[in-house]
Amino acid sequence: MTKHDDPKHDEIEEKPVYMISIAAKLTGLHPQTLRIYERKELLTPGRTPKSTRLYSKKDIDRLRHIQKLTNEEGVNLAGVKMIIELQNRLDDIQRNLVDMEDQIASAQRRLSEETSRFARHYGRELVVVPKGALMKRK
Repeated sequence: MTKHDDPKHDEIEEKPVYMISIAAKLTGLHPQTLRIYERKELLTPGRTPKSTRLYSKKDIDRLRHIQKLTNEEGVNLAGVKMIIELQNRLDDIQRNLVDMEDQIASAQRRLSEETSRFARHYGRELVVVPKGALMKRK
């Protein structure tokens, strides 16, 4: 199990714990910049019951990613938002792909089990013939 498959790791990564001043220091950004990023929907920090912003490790990583895109790559904030949205869609697609691969593996196991059960029931082995392998009679 990798750290990305570990629910405890995800929980730690996503738990909002850093106040805006700490998040600003960790990223080298001004607190007002963090507020602007929130207004532009580049990230959504957690909130306390009294509406104090709290940033998670994942938020800090995203802020650093935004910094890299804007400072090193020259991407404007609208472009950053589009990149983040596309990355999120790609992450969703990859998760769906993993789910589908698991479903395929499960279906293959069930098919194998059913084939074995059927063969035991009839006392002989089944032979799977690939589609198109049989010749048609004229």
